[in-house]
Amino acid sequence: MIRRTRLAVRSLLPLVCCLTLGGCNRTSHPAQLGEKAPDIQIRDGSQDISLNQYRGKIVVLNFWASWCPPCLEEFPSLMQLQRQMPNIVVLAVSFDTDAQAYRQYLVDNHITGITTAIDTSQHANLAFDTTRPPETYIIDRRGVIQRKFIGPQDWTSPEILNYLKNL
Repeated sequence: MIRRTRLAVRSLLPLVCCLTLGGCNRTSHPAQLGEKAPDIQIRDGSQDISLNQYRGKIVVLNFWASWCPPCLEEFPSLMQLQRQMPNIVVLAVSFDTDAQAYRQYLVDNHITGITTAIDTSQHANLAFDTTRPPETYIIDRRGVIQRKFIGPQDWTSPEILNYLKNL
């Protein structure tokens, strides 16, 4: 009995520390919800991307990496979402540090039809306190973070499509 109690306390300790010290933000209701999204700026080769350039549109901001199998799992539905809802912006920002490997990954996996960028500086994902992909933020037309998704999603599910249509 004592051993079970110790085990239970040890397993809850990270959660208690996280909640009391304010150090965790890996929930679907992060501290940023309802706040203006950080204006990330990414220089990816010849393309400059700023989150502010999409003001007036709904942005599905997806953080991913080529070494993340669940990220690859959700790309088909992200691309389908962009086709089904051309009035939104699907922006997929990679954590990768090797630009050539990133570009080859896009080609090898036929990732097209969405805006992709690599942020080798890691400034973009850190601005959103995101370190374990995939994580996705829904940003409204005013640039305010409305929702956060953790892990791969089916972006064409009726629930998500309805949510985005009513945003």
